[in-house]
Amino acid sequence: MNTPLLQFGNIPVSAAAIQSLFPHISAGSQKLRLLVRDNLIIRLKRGLYVCNPELTGIPVSTELIANHLCAPSYVSMSSALRYYGLIPEEVYTMQSMTVKQAAFFTNSLGNFEYTHISPAAFSIGVRSVVQGNYAFLMASPEKALCDLIASSPMLNLRFLKEAVAYIEDDIRMDMDDFKKLDPKIFQDYIQVGKKPDSIKTLLKLLSR
Repeated sequence: MNTPLLQFGNIPVSAAAIQSLFPHISAGSQKLRLLVRDNLIIRLKRGLYVCNPELTGIPVSTELIANHLCAPSYVSMSSALRYYGLIPEEVYTMQSMTVKQAAFFTNSLGNFEYTHISPAAFSIGVRSVVQGNYAFLMASPEKALCDLIASSPMLNLRFLKEAVAYIEDDIRMDMDDFKKLDPKIFQDYIQVGKKPDSIKTLLKLLSR
């Protein structure tokens, strides 16, 4: 199908951007509803859409969508650890961190959860992951682990044996993979992030 929508690829776009492609139609909101009805675009939230991959031939990226649903944000915690192949369990909710208030979105592409993080800790250990002609923000494995621990209300890693049990039994990360992590990101996070004592215990385990 030859449609101006193809220029967007798999990038989430605003309602205004889509409406600008059809200036001859005065009722822009009606055109949006028709495009959704005809499965040409997918509604992500109010005012934000992505083209149907069956139209563009380009798979949607839930990581990229997560960045756009609530900005600024980055994919983290179990979602990032699973992306890197560091934990075996499937993750059914895309987990992200944001400096905004905690939020939760559900659409036809899945569930998207956002946890608050302080501006001081936000940028530590965050990287841009490039996939073809687009990129999204994601925590490094180290930052994802810090965020996961900081966001677990009842978790307090006081002793090395507790850290070992958490890594091997709770999140089921291979200890050899854990030992390859970068201590500097943990060190930086300890200065400004939540649960610094638990992260210090992880750092001790890493240096053993």
